Amino acid sequence: MKSVSQPSLFDFAIHTDNKKIVVPPIKCQGIKTKLVPFIKEHISLPKNGTWIEPFMGTGVVAFNVMPEKAILTDKNRHLIHFYKSIQDGTITSASAREFLEYHGKKLEESGKDYYIHIRNEFNKNSDPLYFLFLNRADFNGMIRFNSKGQFNVPFCQKSNRFSKSYITKICNQIKTVSDIIQGNDWTFICSDWQDTFSKAKKGDFIYIDPPYIGRDTSYVGEWPEEEAVSLAQAAHTTEAGVCLSMWKENEFRINNHLYDYWSDFKWFEYNHFYHIGGKEKNRHPMVEILAIKS
Repeated sequence: MKSVSQPSLFDFAIHTDNKKIVVPPIKCQGIKTKLVPFIKEHISLPKNGTWIEPFMGTGVVAFNVMPEKAILTDKNRHLIHFYKSIQDGTITSASAREFLEYHGKKLEESGKDYYIHIRNEFNKNSDPLYFLFLNRADFNGMIRFNSKGQFNVPFCQKSNRFSKSYITKICNQIKTVSDIIQGNDWTFICSDWQDTFSKAKKGDFIYIDPPYIGRDTSYVGEWPEEEAVSLAQAAHTTEAGVCLSMWKENEFRINNHLYDYWSDFKWFEYNHFYHIGGKEKNRHPMVEILAIKS
């Protein structure tokens, strides 16, 4: 394993300022938006193969890497449904604006009660525009489901959430990702990572951003250590190239799984901060890595 020296936080800021980052219309905790420049710097797009993501999430990496051909999968069916609806034209910038303006006004009039109403309706109809509305009106942009598969994130307590400028921002994001999707050969599939790996072949490239081991985010369920080990084994045996994005260490602990199962990949490190709240004392440095097998 070869470890490359880390860029400074100042260097990282320069990278992010030089190129505009495509921000997806769906928010999610742990999204890699700020790390996109570093990821792009160290990966290579497959020339004749397929870019594959078994843990697509919000799609932020794919939207910025912009491969010509991609298979983007996730176990969360609502994320897949949302982007497939953009792909087939069911959701457009115009239809999203009409929906958000109408329901945003209702939210401003009734507050939390209307949010709960939309949440209940979404748990019945699974409409992707309802999903977008909830994602942008809930607490901290969380995506969380209970054991029955029902969305259960509480309201963010901001009844005037959907201002004209905020709706425009969301609609512009939809237009941007729609243009990217329409301009490329992308397939969105709701499936587990094992099925996605089975589609990979020599010449393809798999980007992996799995959940934290042992943490049940209620996003798609728990990610146990044995499954993380199975993923590492599959990454080593596939003929495709692989890039793992994972945390390495912080001031409190070290990710031993990384050393135990990914040490033979080529590592590239980067620093960033995560924080809870706006106070500096709540901000903590995190070292993350890209572990690459080409």
